[in-house]
Amino acid sequence: MRLLLKNATIVDPSSDHHGRQADILIIGGVIEKIGRRIPAKDCEIIKSPDLHVSVGWLDMGTQVCDPGLEHREDLDSVSAAAAGGGYTAVACFPNTSPAIHNQSQVRYITRNASGRVVDFHPVGAITQNTAGKDITEMYDMYGAGAVAFSDGSHPIADNGMMMRALQYVKPFEGLIINRPHDKQSAYSGLMHEGVTSTMLGMKGIPSLSEELMLARDIQLAEYTESRLHVHNISTAKAVRMVKEAKRKKLKVTASVAALNLVYNDGALEEFDSNLKVLPPLREDKDRKALFKGLEDGTIDCITSNHTPWHIEAKDLEFPYAEFGVIGLETTFGLVNREWNTDVSDLIGKLSSAPREILGLKTKGIKKGMKANLTIFDPGISYVFEEKNIRSKSKNTPLVGEELKGEIIAVINNGKYFPNS
Repeated sequence: MRLLLKNATIVDPSSDHHGRQADILIIGGVIEKIGRRIPAKDCEIIKSPDLHVSVGWLDMGTQVCDPGLEHREDLDSVSAAAAGGGYTAVACFPNTSPAIHNQSQVRYITRNASGRVVDFHPVGAITQNTAGKDITEMYDMYGAGAVAFSDGSHPIADNGMMMRALQYVKPFEGLIINRPHDKQSAYSGLMHEGVTSTMLGMKGIPSLSEELMLARDIQLAEYTESRLHVHNISTAKAVRMVKEAKRKKLKVTASVAALNLVYNDGALEEFDSNLKVLPPLREDKDRKALFKGLEDGTIDCITSNHTPWHIEAKDLEFPYAEFGVIGLETTFGLVNREWNTDVSDLIGKLSSAPREILGLKTKGIKKGMKANLTIFDPGISYVFEEKNIRSKSKNTPLVGEELKGEIIAVINNGKYFPNS
């Protein structure tokens, strides 16, 4: 591998070259030189009108479906989808079959996914089979390579279980990830509860269902003095609650799903089942509050909320379709289309912030370092088409949509994945 990035804007606050334009020479997966007018002898040249390069992006909470649910996604397809979307790493949720709930399942991921252009970081289950009843041996999974603990798409409903989980991981500074969604108060809801759900005659999911569990989790994090990541908030009040937790200097971080930043519940007027997601699309005041929270640092990072489903689970009347959308290949283009400030701030929400939350640091864009890079042009607009989808599943509402920001390639583990 001999690659030369020509006149690339470097986005890496840890690098002396941050914000500067330079050529980058990569040989054998290692950054050999950073400078101006590097000779292109025997190199493949990568260039674009507004070429940018950053440390590789990481997605928190990806549903990889392997093992056991490979008809929806497998390690090969999710790796290709992630790389196509600019990611060089995913932190994969434990909702597989069997679940990632012991050492052997953690090692299944680390062993079978090793050496790819995309790194797979297992998130171990808090409870056996993510069923919410019996707590797992989290310390053993931590020793085997789990980067955090969560029941993923299954929120921890039991107060005592959540408290014990936070207490369990505190001695080794482990991280608990929970999605704030109280199923009892959201019972049978299909979309956000509000004017639109009433107009459409659909059962609603009240904002309260998120805010009840979030209030509990923040109080438990304060009580245990442990680390909590709130996965994908969606309401204006939730943003205020996280902001207050940070003001009190609690060990609380938060993420938001890309789709919730861009669309509100009015998008469901056509009953597109691909927009049936959790958390649900809320009102526009919520969407605007999420964007503001992202910009002011209340919300730490953006997720793709990648949840693949086979066609039989989504191509149904709205009430019967499963919740979930694929998003690895569209997250950057979708959010960047709406982003009005410095693109480097957006990249931080995709790269350095999730890595810092999970304790996964890279040595950055520096001479002599192994290349772990996302190469992109934030100014290029394009229409997303079904042929662009590398995921096994096709459950996205974005086919035919114009997105902004082209992923040119990713480089990691000595491998080069061009997006063409």
